[in-house]
Amino acid sequence: MKILFVCTGNTCRSPMAEALLRKISTAEVKSAGIYAGNGQPASEGTTAVLQNNGIALNHQSQTVTPELLNWADLVLTMTTSHKQALAVQHPTFNDKLFTLKEYVLLDENDDWEKLKKAYSRLEEKRAEFIAERGKELDHNEMDRALYDHLKMEISDIQVLEAKLPNYDISDPFGGDLSIYKKTLEEMKKYVELLAKKIENRRG
Repeated sequence: MKILFVCTGNTCRSPMAEALLRKISTAEVKSAGIYAGNGQPASEGTTAVLQNNGIALNHQSQTVTPELLNWADLVLTMTTSHKQALAVQHPTFNDKLFTLKEYVLLDENDDWEKLKKAYSRLEEKRAEFIAERGKELDHNEMDRALYDHLKMEISDIQVLEAKLPNYDISDPFGGDLSIYKKTLEEMKKYVELLAKKIENRRG
């Protein structure tokens, strides 16, 4: 299993995740940043909190490339906006793209499955309506009629989206050591879940 962690600058969260997973798993692991400069060390806060947990870190930042995305079996971002940016920049890799939290919680969160089904229902109903009424309504009328026709489905989706957890790992950049420690504790929990999930897949 080859895993690529991605954050913004590849100096705080993604190298932290890489170091944590490398310590507890045999998976191959790398990290990169969407807007990273190449060859920068990890931030002092990241290095310090990892050392306090007995993890040495020798890191040089790198930017996300198609080659790295191609290498990885799984690309795990630190936030939803990182995931969306990669999806726009590199759409051919969408099937291996998740936030870290999303990936480890997918099986435990039935709302995801419900939401996917709700999106499918909405699209089916929308396509049917356009096929039936498309020729008789102009653009403005169509927008209004579609909204009225899909009101229940839209409401269902909004309720399900509101139930979804926040899938972002907090950014410690610019914070003091206590902020980095808080991010590390949050990260540790999800990286441990990831390691278990990898092992279960292998087994």
